[in-house]
Amino acid sequence: MSTPFDPTKRFLIKGIAAACLLSVARVGFAATAQIVAVRVWPSSTYTRITLESNVRLSYKQFLLTNPNRLVIDIDDLNLNGTFRNITALVQPQDPYIKQLRVGQFDHKTVRLVIELAQSVNPNLFTLSPIAEFKNRLVIDLYPQMPSAADDDPLFALLQEFNKGELGDDEPTVSPMPKKLNDKVIIVLDPGHGGEDPGAIGYYKTREKDIVLQIARRLRDLIKKEKDMIAHMTRNEDVFLPLRVRVEKARTLHADLFISIHADAFTKRSARGSSVFALSTKGASSSAASYLAQTQNEADEIGGVSRSGDRYLDHTLLDLVQTTTTSNSLVLGKEILTQMKRVNTLHKSLVESAGFAVLKAPDVPSVLVETAFISNINEEKKLKTANFQNQVAKAILDGIKNYIKLRKN
Repeated sequence: MSTPFDPTKRFLIKGIAAACLLSVARVGFAATAQIVAVRVWPSSTYTRITLESNVRLSYKQFLLTNPNRLVIDIDDLNLNGTFRNITALVQPQDPYIKQLRVGQFDHKTVRLVIELAQSVNPNLFTLSPIAEFKNRLVIDLYPQMPSAADDDPLFALLQEFNKGELGDDEPTVSPMPKKLNDKVIIVLDPGHGGEDPGAIGYYKTREKDIVLQIARRLRDLIKKEKDMIAHMTRNEDVFLPLRVRVEKARTLHADLFISIHADAFTKRSARGSSVFALSTKGASSSAASYLAQTQNEADEIGGVSRSGDRYLDHTLLDLVQTTTTSNSLVLGKEILTQMKRVNTLHKSLVESAGFAVLKAPDVPSVLVETAFISNINEEKKLKTANFQNQVAKAILDGIKNYIKLRKN
């Protein structure tokens, strides 16, 4: 296992946990390619395999049938113990992988064979080093025939994203039919996931796990409200690009978008809850600006083959954007008022910065930092069902108050 990550560095590099590393080889200054870590992230939407190496990997891929297999030949590589251990990472519930095999195909080629549980559309790409990650070869396995629920546009959005076609003013995926009722549609966004664990606490608590638990609790509370409907951007440990999260809210005709986080800082004394809204004209403080910068790095940390920010590359409809921004601030204020009842506030006012995940031009959106996971006492609280329920109820009460005050 790798050395535990120091959470005091978390605010600066936004999270790389060693939680799923099988082993890390000593690389030294060798010029030849060497695998230093392997990870497998199964989910119902897609399964990701990550091969981390000291240098950029050169590879070839091809699909075989009877049985269905994806074969990947990696050039100029010698098989080591770290790579061999990938065979033990397959989980019984993985919907896309039956078995992994790896061997030295010839003196300079390692062959990885992925025996598939169903027909897939593979998406392979490489990522340059970032933070504590070295070079990565990413293998995403998407189903050819998705079995996702009809009312969840996630798979279609991921398809568009992988084609580089997601992010225009209007959703590229056809919006779901608007239900003929007056219910408020709320999209909950648990931050991070999959390859990106988010902040790591002193006791190795991972942000991605805590915020998913809080989001589920909030979803369950919303289900009890007769005038509200709750959706989640993710309901499992899966990496989703920031733009996909935004577009899912738009495609679902969301009335509100709430991104849930638990951040860290270099000083363990930092504590308290905060709420942030979007600003396209500069941050409200240097701390808010830096937090937005680190949050926006989630795409690179989690592994995105294409990036960019088309929302800032053109002028949005002023009337729509003005109303959205105004409602976001009202929503943020009401949630912050309720959070004050369950935790100390880090900032007493709603702050704003250029958070990529808040950039739906037509959906009021806020980012809630529930507490500092780098603070030992707050980390302990975040792990408890009692505090998670209190946070969920505070957010819901803030939503209720906002609905009475929002501008149409």
